[in-house]
Amino acid sequence: MKTLLARFAGATLLAVSAGAAPSLTIYNQDFAVVRDVVPLNLKPGVNALTYPGATAQVEPDSVILRDPTGVHSLQILEQNYRNDPVTQELLLSLFEGKTLNFAHEYSLNNTTTTKLISGRVVRSGYVPGGGSEQPIIEVNGQLQFSLPGEPRFPSLGDDTVLHPAFNWLLQSDVPGKFDAEIGYVTGGFSWSASYNLVAPETGDNVDLLGWITLKNESGKTFTDARIKVLAGEVNKIQPMFRRSFGAAPVAMALSAPSGEPAVTEKAFDEYHLYSIARPTTLRDRETKQVEFVSATGVHAPVIYQYDGADEGFRFYGNLNWDQGFGTQSNKKVAILREFVNAETNQLGMPLPAGKLRFYRRDDDGQLEFTGENTIDHTPRNETIHLTTGNAFDLVGERKQSDFHVDTTAKWLDESFEISLRNRKKTPVTIRVVEHLYRWSNWTLTAKSDNFKKTDAQTIQFDVPVAPDQERKVTYTVHYTW
Repeated sequence: MKTLLARFAGATLLAVSAGAAPSLTIYNQDFAVVRDVVPLNLKPGVNALTYPGATAQVEPDSVILRDPTGVHSLQILEQNYRNDPVTQELLLSLFEGKTLNFAHEYSLNNTTTTKLISGRVVRSGYVPGGGSEQPIIEVNGQLQFSLPGEPRFPSLGDDTVLHPAFNWLLQSDVPGKFDAEIGYVTGGFSWSASYNLVAPETGDNVDLLGWITLKNESGKTFTDARIKVLAGEVNKIQPMFRRSFGAAPVAMALSAPSGEPAVTEKAFDEYHLYSIARPTTLRDRETKQVEFVSATGVHAPVIYQYDGADEGFRFYGNLNWDQGFGTQSNKKVAILREFVNAETNQLGMPLPAGKLRFYRRDDDGQLEFTGENTIDHTPRNETIHLTTGNAFDLVGERKQSDFHVDTTAKWLDESFEISLRNRKKTPVTIRVVEHLYRWSNWTLTAKSDNFKKTDAQTIQFDVPVAPDQERKVTYTVHYTW
């Protein structure tokens, strides 16, 4: 429960509890918007108020305090944010120059005994901002650079706070008792999505389970809060001191087919909001997972892809006739998974960015991890492409078999031979990707297999390879400039 103390001219007027549940909207970029209810009992004129319900990482200049009914007009004349909750070190500094009792424990005849030692605090050792230095305590007329025991304080001292708090001077046009709404931006929150895809022993239809992971490092616990997360890239200026962690108009339920949806989704502005259906408590320094999507029978076929040239060899707008450039070869055949985020594929909802893990069930019934990757924010009806590893029993080799260049006539011919070997016991089709990187104008003058052009500088061969077979793909490309 949160308590608001309203004061006027130094006298306490009201001490009430805010019973309404808070609400949170957590963003991808390590911040959240908090909305809470603040019960007020104001007199006309200036009211001095203390609100101890803020987080330890609030952005004070983001505070909005208003009457949601619009009846009362509120103006914050002055706002002070206190985030120096009392500690032993801070409290000791408030008693500098004064004498305190210190409890000193010692063992006598196997019995722990406590002795009170009187000492004057010459210097507490507390340095505002988190620093420290050696304390100086005077005991029996002598100075020592350590505490003689655990200090016993007679009171909290003046001007101390137990929790981060706002002190306001509010101008109210009319008196009244009502529930105001406070909203503010705060750091210390993050969320992420993750997905687990489980394939059967054989076949390419998988079950998909998605989780939302919430993290609270704000310094405050939110009890029975209404929580939303926003997926998308909202422009947010990050304070220098804060860490960087490290978005269909109709609302859509993201849950298992049976039962109430745990999370609902809807488009909001240019982003997507995911609302947790039931109030949940998010404690300080807690990590919480909530299931938000579940689907069965998602077709996610395995695709084998051989891209024999190193990743750096692409066409960047410059003519290149260096014979050795781009002829390096790797032998790895990548394992890809592709699936369409569509209703026809048991999905069809916006999927937030996150980590996606693949598992396959072994013939003994156990699940084995087979790779992972990350996906970006993916709208519905878009295709997800993921590389999950390299195939053990598939090998590719690529070599330049011919090269001719005529700089006077301005043409270049280059030929390649790609060898594909399948050491598996089952047939496969290997997607061979070739990048025509030397110049923008090109024509294939010879080829062993049919190909398709996937973009202005890339071609693709789909090559079936039988068990223990070696297939060779050859082509000649003619460049002119």
